[in-house]
Amino acid sequence: MEQHERILCRLSIRDDSYVDSLLTDHAANLSASDLDAKTHALVRIGALIALDAAPQSYAACAEAARHAGASEEEIVGALVAALPIVGTPRIVSAAPKLGLALGYDLDAALEDHR
Repeated sequence: MEQHERILCRLSIRDDSYVDSLLTDHAANLSASDLDAKTHALVRIGALIALDAAPQSYAACAEAARHAGASEEEIVGALVAALPIVGTPRIVSAAPKLGLALGYDLDAALEDHR
């Protein structure tokens, strides 16, 4: 059985010890994902967008993405990539939250523009 097949089986049967390790151990999660750290962080930003997460959630993920070598353009690119899947309302909601996580107050910038 291939590694990806083992992971699918363990997740499908809700192997609680395995799931708990993926939830609580960042290194285990990163390793099991078989993604590089930058891609891993960008996927997490995509998940936040899909969930319409709270603004505070974006800060840690944006910082992890930066730490892994993602540029601000790549981080914002996660919004663009998610758009066809999650739809415009989710992106409109996520943009100012992600902006704040990157140190850009989009609401203030828009007020200044008006």
